Amino acid sequence: MQPHREGLYIDGTLGAGGHAWGILQASNPDGQLIGLDVDPHALALAQTKLAEFGNRAILERASYRTLLQQMATHGWRFVDGILLDLGLSSMQLDTPERGFSFQTEAPLDMRFDPQGKVCAADLVNNMDEIELAELLFHYGEERRSRQVARAIVRARPLQTTTQLAQVVAGATQAGKSGIHPATRTFQALRIAVNGELEALEEVLPQILTALSQGGRLAIIAFHSLEDRLVKQFIRTESMDCICPPRQPVCTCGHKATLRDLTKKPVRPTDDEKRNNPRSRSARLRIAERI
Repeated sequence: MQPHREGLYIDGTLGAGGHAWGILQASNPDGQLIGLDVDPHALALAQTKLAEFGNRAILERASYRTLLQQMATHGWRFVDGILLDLGLSSMQLDTPERGFSFQTEAPLDMRFDPQGKVCAADLVNNMDEIELAELLFHYGEERRSRQVARAIVRARPLQTTTQLAQVVAGATQAGKSGIHPATRTFQALRIAVNGELEALEEVLPQILTALSQGGRLAIIAFHSLEDRLVKQFIRTESMDCICPPRQPVCTCGHKATLRDLTKKPVRPTDDEKRNNPRSRSARLRIAERI
């Protein structure tokens, strides 16, 4: 991201503030950062971690889908860098009562924002079997989505993480990758509960408006659904023409707005994966505003 003195930055997925701390440290002494998160627990932790930077760190309880609105509130017209670290944080996964993990008994919640209207139990217990199967297939890429949905409907009502995990395990088996059979189901429900893909689709066009010339976008994705959206967005915005390949004359009028700095995503090293196994599926893509 190349943070620099007097730069303005946005961390749209603040979490406990680790990335924000790095950006503010690298942009000493005058760089400023707006940190966004819908999780009040995360904001409390980040506030403590970033206290040393004083008013250089501006923290807001808000989704990154309101990026331009947050900039306008603080009188920022352009920024020099935007970071998104998508999906579930280790902090949320390691808090059993949030219901993100199938390894401990907890209510079926999975909301990033505790005040969100819909929790995982609502989807599990109220969705039509066909709709539930489609959700598991599209958001979890679960090949046995129909079997899993059928088993869930038969076992209703389900109220806890372990109940759901047992039902899913009974309907399917771990694949060659060795992952727990409930992994894809829990991913699908979490994405649906928090509207993660919709939020990403909403924020990507805003980024083009927000970034100054030379400003950089860095997005870390942890599954193919997110990464595919980011990849396609950067690829499209890096081209002067997006007409069909066989069309002899350009009629779209599209002009490139980004320079793709990572033709292939940056992946964690073997050492990093050993030290931090949860990083194994991370994919970082970077682009620069032109």
